[in-house]
Amino acid sequence: MFEKVLLAVDGSEHALHAARTAADLVRTMKANELRIVVAYDFIPPYLGEPNMQYAIDARMEEAKMIMQKAVDAVGDVSCEIHTELLEGPAAEAIIDVANTRKSNVIVMGSRGLGTLAGLLLGSTSQKVVAHAPCPVLIVR
Repeated sequence: MFEKVLLAVDGSEHALHAARTAADLVRTMKANELRIVVAYDFIPPYLGEPNMQYAIDARMEEAKMIMQKAVDAVGDVSCEIHTELLEGPAAEAIIDVANTRKSNVIVMGSRGLGTLAGLLLGSTSQKVVAHAPCPVLIVR
């Protein structure tokens, strides 16, 4: 039923729980592919050099650490695991990957490390549920 599973993580406890749930789903459904994505915010160009490069390096390092924690939480699965680090608003990035990669289901945590804007404008998970091209499994 779910051959291509998309896991979106942000480093929160809910995201790590979602990673373990996605791994169980992949094992149960005998999925062919698990794609793990981490989205990070744009770096404002007004920072200038060398500050902009420092900010880019710091964001990339943080995203790589989040990705590694998610891969560790997934553990051993019998399908291909693909990872992607994406720059931009998280909900848009997740939806774009789901569309592009033809994902059958998106797995993500119910609460992440969102900003105050998320409380005022709606959370990433709410935006993904509203606009996703496939079913979304929200893990608490």
